[in-house]
Amino acid sequence: MPETDIQTSKRLLRDHARTIRSALSPAQIEEKSASICRQLYKVLDGIDPVMVYVSKPLEVNTRDLIDYLIHRHGRIVVPIIERDTRTLRLSYIKNTSVLVKSTFHVHEPVGSEISASPDEVRAVIVPMLAFDHSGNRLGYGAGYYDRFLCNLPHIKKIGLAFSCQEVGCVPSEADDVKMDMVVTENGIFPCSRDSRFFAGDLPHHLNTLK
Repeated sequence: MPETDIQTSKRLLRDHARTIRSALSPAQIEEKSASICRQLYKVLDGIDPVMVYVSKPLEVNTRDLIDYLIHRHGRIVVPIIERDTRTLRLSYIKNTSVLVKSTFHVHEPVGSEISASPDEVRAVIVPMLAFDHSGNRLGYGAGYYDRFLCNLPHIKKIGLAFSCQEVGCVPSEADDVKMDMVVTENGIFPCSRDSRFFAGDLPHHLNTLK
């Protein structure tokens, strides 16, 4: 089946976003990731359970965030990729030692799963290749998170990215799911009225995307 104009635009934007992100040095990625995760600590205060992606190289590093959520006695859920059906199943984890490299080189609690229901999750931390000021997200193209989130309006969606991944407009289709909030090293940016769900006393640098 030939690509639509939107699909072509998305593919080209993915290539561009990967190039921009790959220009970041390992030290920059770690510094920016630490800043992003520090801002998330207050946003997520009192929200339980939280679902967090386990980061791959070049993504916003979520390992410290996962450790923080575990040690604050909150419940933490991670996704497990179902490659055949292009869906996600969920598992609680009690420590990061259960994470092993699995599908697409993502670390997952394979063999140590504690089943979690999507209905229990209150907020999800989502990886992004690119994003815009309206909360439109560009992922890797397989649609795992869009399929997972489309029927779960109760889950508040927080996209993580570096500021260099912001673009003027992400091409969107009817089944693409927008983020309620985006967090970069430059701040916490609400994208919808649903962002009022999060901690009422957000950090003083809360603003809107420009």
